[in-house]
Amino acid sequence: MFIILLASIVIVSIATALSGSTYAIRFATNYMMWIALAQSLNTITGYVGRVDFGHVLFFGIGAYATAYLYLNGVPWYIALLAAPAAAALAAVILGFPTLRLHGAYFAIATWSFAEAMKQIVYNTEALGSSFGLPIPPTLGYISTLALMTLVAIFALSMNWAIERSRLGLAFNAIRGNELVASTAGVDVVRYRVLAYALSAIPAALAGGIYTFWISYVYPDDVFHGLKTDQMFVMTLLGGAGSFIGVFIGTTIVSIVYEILWTFFSEQLYLVFLGVMLMAIVVFMPNGVAHYMGLRTYSARRLLYSLIPPQLLGYRKKE
Repeated sequence: MFIILLASIVIVSIATALSGSTYAIRFATNYMMWIALAQSLNTITGYVGRVDFGHVLFFGIGAYATAYLYLNGVPWYIALLAAPAAAALAAVILGFPTLRLHGAYFAIATWSFAEAMKQIVYNTEALGSSFGLPIPPTLGYISTLALMTLVAIFALSMNWAIERSRLGLAFNAIRGNELVASTAGVDVVRYRVLAYALSAIPAALAGGIYTFWISYVYPDDVFHGLKTDQMFVMTLLGGAGSFIGVFIGTTIVSIVYEILWTFFSEQLYLVFLGVMLMAIVVFMPNGVAHYMGLRTYSARRLLYSLIPPQLLGYRKKE
């Protein structure tokens, strides 16, 4: 199944490039970007069970790290490779103190990090402040599609490897019951931080390529919370904790977005995201992958984890 999935991605990318259609290339590039982003969120949310409301932080860090280095004379490929390093470092620095938090506290902390970084960029002249940074045309449409496809393949391969490794068993143990996992000898905080750092890498690479794609980077775009919302819908719709499920969710949402954006309006798409999120939690909490016989992580359990333990205890007493 994994090989078939990768082959289909490569075939779509090659066929799109050969078509010569600017519209098709744009759609395919955008689709590959969302595959990488949704899979990156799945690493921390689907496998470890931590709700990350600020995952767009790593996309933005990757975009700005690439843009800043490139504009200061660093070759584009080195600037691009520096993006995941910067994002992973940020994940480790932020992860050690915050991944000790539980439920809604971690979710709020991650959202705060993304918003704080946006404000820092707003007030940093070297990063263009609120005006952003224009990037000279560097990569052609075909090259951008090829790079984004490689990042999508990398993100899928990483999660495929996680699901079939001892690392994945450790992640699942933490997601299921971290107290039991700790008793069994799993270093809970270290593994959480590792998952957080791994999740940052595909997101940052996608952000760096995105910078060269649109030839402009500004905070309201690369740190926009809607990007995280879209990652969540893709992840939960397909089935959190399953790389195949998240891929299916990404495909469905990308097609729906393109239809609504092309023929209707972006506002209608925002309504779609909200309705889909509610529908998933109520009617299909385990996602599409669950009906394919694949193990997934319930959206209800995920959202239930946001309830503070004190309230849970209070409810039990009643």
